[in-house]
Amino acid sequence: MDIIIRQVMPEDLDAVARVEAICFPQAEAASRASFAKRIQAFPESFFVAERQGEIVGFINGCVTDSRVICDEMFEDVRHHRPDGAYQSIFGLDVVPQLRRQGLAAQLMGHMVRETQKRGKKGLILTCKDRLIGFYERFGYQNLGISGSVHGGAVWYDMILEFDSCPCMEEREGGHGKENS
Repeated sequence: MDIIIRQVMPEDLDAVARVEAICFPQAEAASRASFAKRIQAFPESFFVAERQGEIVGFINGCVTDSRVICDEMFEDVRHHRPDGAYQSIFGLDVVPQLRRQGLAAQLMGHMVRETQKRGKKGLILTCKDRLIGFYERFGYQNLGISGSVHGGAVWYDMILEFDSCPCMEEREGGHGKENS
């Protein structure tokens, strides 16, 4: 697959919102307005996957000192702390026709490497129970049911801490369902 992973740009807003609407139920999907704020507040933590000039996936999240994601982080960019300890992942989106081909693993690997370069302690995310195994393949640990009630779903807190994580290169070939 001929994919380019790059930092998001303001002109990607409509495409990102479109991919999100395809990947998540309406109750869980971030709005276009929310993405506009995220792109402005933390573009260094927002990467898109492009195939033949079209955005087909992305990964994004703020930086925080918290070891878990709270629901307020999804909408309020004031929770972003550029010098924080942990990179959060709000969403890992891949269009349905390209799932199970390793694109989510490429996006996650890219985010992990960029997070390591910035000297963070690790990454945090929430996911549904069916995706716990996918994230564990990257070294994430399941911390149990999250306090998040985003979209009325049951979420699990996951953390990847670099001091306890084996090398990412060994994991990048993994496949799995790619929307958290």
